[in-house]
Amino acid sequence: MALLMKPEPFSGEFNRLFDTLFQPVNGNSQRWAPPMDLVEAEDHFVLKADLPGLGDDDVTIEVQDGTLTLSGERKSEHETREKGWYRLERSFGRFSRSLTLPEGVDADKIEASFDKGVLEVRIPKPEERKPRRISIGANGGKTLEGTVTEK
Repeated sequence: MALLMKPEPFSGEFNRLFDTLFQPVNGNSQRWAPPMDLVEAEDHFVLKADLPGLGDDDVTIEVQDGTLTLSGERKSEHETREKGWYRLERSFGRFSRSLTLPEGVDADKIEASFDKGVLEVRIPKPEERKPRRISIGANGGKTLEGTVTEK
């Protein structure tokens, strides 16, 4: 199996730490990283991303130089009030998630669908390269038959 994503067990914790340290005071610009699953099937890979509240037009899928990138934006829906308290736990903002595709994947055969806030991207596995036998000899490897006469 080709490794599509590098295992980085602490990257989520570091990202959350940096996001909280460098988040603007007014909180208007949040970074959102939707959770994704990547599963290997018999002849393809399946990438699923939870994108609640988004539609087909809110998400972009691009393949360039062997990298598949999902990006988009979920806009904030809350309003400002003079009185009362708010507790906002849902994340908003732009997101971009990328993964490296195995060598030989045909980008034209990648398919995507969106159902109930879950984006599913089907990535076909590259065809295995089969060894090719090459004949050695004259005339394309054909054997010549005949008799030899001495002079």
